[in-house]
Amino acid sequence: MVWLQALIVNTVLIALAQRLPLLTRWGWVHAGILGTVLWGSLGWTGWLSVVLYLGLGSAVTKLGFSDKQRRGLAEARGGCRSPLNVWGSAATGASLALLIAAGLEPKPWLLAAFAASFAAKLADTFGSEIGKRWGRTPRLITTLRRVEPGTEGAISMEGTLASAVGSLLMAVVMWALALLPSLSWMWLVAVVGLVATLAESVLGAVAQTRLSWMSNELVNALQTSFAAVLMVALVALIP
Repeated sequence: MVWLQALIVNTVLIALAQRLPLLTRWGWVHAGILGTVLWGSLGWTGWLSVVLYLGLGSAVTKLGFSDKQRRGLAEARGGCRSPLNVWGSAATGASLALLIAAGLEPKPWLLAAFAASFAAKLADTFGSEIGKRWGRTPRLITTLRRVEPGTEGAISMEGTLASAVGSLLMAVVMWALALLPSLSWMWLVAVVGLVATLAESVLGAVAQTRLSWMSNELVNALQTSFAAVLMVALVALIP
């Protein structure tokens, strides 16, 4: 019954939301599939957490968009996400949701990994979008050599602070929706999200510029997977 409810709710909402400039037409279709998986697996709270993730990520993408567009640094398609963007960001979280629905234990660990995967991705979006627009001295994370804004693996103080804010915001959302059991786990998710984002910058600097098949979507999937694994490792080790 819950899966039928999930399908109906997401079909109706996607049909109503398609005119919003957040996703491409097919992006909305895939978002509907993702939403059905999340609602069916985790209920409305898991679904809402990712809706808020999408809203926050889309909002920060629009900040200074005309300036980023003029400099050739803006996201393609006016900032609208495609199916590849949807699954690059959410494949890890969707997989964890399905594992929880299948009864895999311990559930709190898997929920924490779910939260960390989206905290990492929102941190990446905040850091990238704020850094490209307002980062004053972007530097390559591996060498600290000054580079042009938008360079793969580039970081700036402004972008890194924005990443920390994005990760914390997502962690707060997860805690407020009772997907995390305590404030200490919320703070741990926020830290993991930031660490995973810095690791993603290292991967971009080392591999993405050298390997033609290392797409942004693949890097996003690797980043969110790393965040999930790191979170599980930490909750297993820390009393």
